Amino acid sequence: MANLNATIKRSNSKIVIEKQPQQSHTHHYVPQWYQRRFLPAGVTKFNYLDLHPDTLQSGRVKYQRKALRHLGPVNCFYKEDLYTLHLGTETSDEMERIFFGVIDSRGLKAVAHFADYHELGDTTTENFQPLVQYMGAQRFRTPRGLDDIRQKAQYLRESSNAVLETLSRSFQAYATMWTEGIWEIVRATNTQTKFLLTDDPVTFYNKVIFPSEWIYPNDVSLTGVGTRTLFPLGLDSCVILTHLELARKPDPLFPAMSRSNARFYDQTMKHLGEIQFGRELEEGEVLRINCILKKRASRFIAAAEKEWLYPERYVSTTDWKLLDEDWFLLPNLWRVRFTTGIMAGGGKSRPFAMDEYGRKPWQRDYQNKHQRDEEWVRFEVGKREWAKKRFGKSRSRDTNFGGRDIADKLIDEYLADEGIVMQSV
Repeated sequence: MANLNATIKRSNSKIVIEKQPQQSHTHHYVPQWYQRRFLPAGVTKFNYLDLHPDTLQSGRVKYQRKALRHLGPVNCFYKEDLYTLHLGTETSDEMERIFFGVIDSRGLKAVAHFADYHELGDTTTENFQPLVQYMGAQRFRTPRGLDDIRQKAQYLRESSNAVLETLSRSFQAYATMWTEGIWEIVRATNTQTKFLLTDDPVTFYNKVIFPSEWIYPNDVSLTGVGTRTLFPLGLDSCVILTHLELARKPDPLFPAMSRSNARFYDQTMKHLGEIQFGRELEEGEVLRINCILKKRASRFIAAAEKEWLYPERYVSTTDWKLLDEDWFLLPNLWRVRFTTGIMAGGGKSRPFAMDEYGRKPWQRDYQNKHQRDEEWVRFEVGKREWAKKRFGKSRSRDTNFGGRDIADKLIDEYLADEGIVMQSV
């Protein structure tokens, strides 16, 4: 097929041919800039593991392709013509160059900001939405994400253009529920093992929906109240997103049930001062996150050190349901405010109101008192259980109250009353 590498224009009755950038055919579904965040200074190549290596044949001899290779970012996590648009007999890489180019440009800055997040500031406000947008695009732009789009819309199966067009319109599908969730940025600064890089970097985990129940490209639903989102930002930082309803009821009877007012593409708001940060994970906790990341990868994973590729060899348990038995994936529950909603606007601007689950005043369960009363009881019990389970572990903090800190004091007082007096980290 021909390349669209020139544009013809008419100027002053003369034909002018404007040469366009050479068309790209090698499309990285995990951007090279993001890959490099998982390489220590001075290291240029990954240990790149194929979880399902192809079986090849040479004459009558069949052999399996080498599973582990040593490759740089340019040769990892890519597929030829993955985002190529077919225009009759010609092709275009505008999807890769323009659509993903803008998202990646903003995402690069946003990922860097939150990877080193230590306080709320003006740059947090300008980087939050680009991070959410990048996460959405990253979730759908992988081969698995595109196959998921294709599977859910039968009429798209024969048209790669239609799949890409759907991606460009639907990549922000999860933005509403992510924004309404509890955000925590955890660190692995002091651990020997660092976070894995996989071909599905935005990973969902729900302890009661087991990997054996999924057939590619199916995945656990984000709408499940017990579903967490894990998104490593680099070697030693990772975003963990938890539904508010799970934080209020940390041990729900039915984790796969849909969270309250689960929905897509809806206007919502977030108090950025509630983002939690500063918690340092232990070695075993990083290994458990890596077990989840590896188990949910489609085919390829990468790491700077070979040993990091095999967390199952060193982790305390590989039981899917028990990986979060000590609630290490939960945020600091003593810093989760039991808010009743948000109101904004007034005066010349149109007022906006929603309850804690994004329900608007005209919706049936807006500010549901029965639900709130039940959750208050469960939340208080959960906070105390969390304090015991997380005793002696690093704790996160936030900037919601301008630096005032009473959460740690309340935790320590409760533990002291229970006879647990050793000061936590």
